Amino acid sequence: MSDALGPPPVRLLLPAGVAMLVLLVPLVALVARSPWSKIPDVLRDPVVQDALRLSLITATVAMMICLVLGLPLAWLLARVEFPGRRVLRALVIVPLVLPPVVAGVALVSAFGRKGVLGGPVYDATGWSLAYTTSAVVLAHVFVSLPFVVISIEGALRSTGAAYDAAAATLGATRWTTFRRVTLPLALPGIAAGMVLGWARSIGEFGATITFAGNYRGTTQIMPSFIYQKLASEPDAALTLSVLLLGVSVGVLLLLRDRWLGTMGGGTP
Repeated sequence: MSDALGPPPVRLLLPAGVAMLVLLVPLVALVARSPWSKIPDVLRDPVVQDALRLSLITATVAMMICLVLGLPLAWLLARVEFPGRRVLRALVIVPLVLPPVVAGVALVSAFGRKGVLGGPVYDATGWSLAYTTSAVVLAHVFVSLPFVVISIEGALRSTGAAYDAAAATLGATRWTTFRRVTLPLALPGIAAGMVLGWARSIGEFGATITFAGNYRGTTQIMPSFIYQKLASEPDAALTLSVLLLGVSVGVLLLLRDRWLGTMGGGTP
């Protein structure tokens, strides 16, 4: 088909090439400038190990919470007709387009010491969620949950409601249908959404540093540590940035069949 249409026009090839350069040159420069020989020394640094450990733990815990909360919400959006469903879906997407710092300010406004919910709790107990490890997890959940919900909703919609109707004719309740029919069919899409959300979580910076701060062993995760090191130790920042780049590439490899293949239209 493409041969019959003739060669691609230069007017499209040129901007496409520029777009490729804009996307690839920074990544290639990051890899090229990274002091690879220093990677073992950087990774042996206790501060780096603390930041990496905290990033992995908080991202994983956040994804468990996203699964528990996001799966029911995605099912509701995909399977239940109710007034305001479109509005709810739009609200779920809002954190995707919020500037990260604004997301952090929103969390402070809600859960900070003077926040709408955090204020009364602090006045009554003296405990504040902000600037704790739990605040890191909450920030990750806030920015990652939309990715998880939208991905899982798409997976649930792709399985179709006909299977649910067939199960209902056999006497299955909606809960039984969800457990025995809907969930198994959507499992690959759910897994893809979790991996995508985990990658978003481990790369989160703006909302986390605004709401949780940057304290070693408590709230200092890899992105905030890299930002801190950029001015004083640029080589360490480059090395750690390559490490997170590797995580991102790994996520794409995990999703290559589910996401890249779908985006390619299923063409071999």
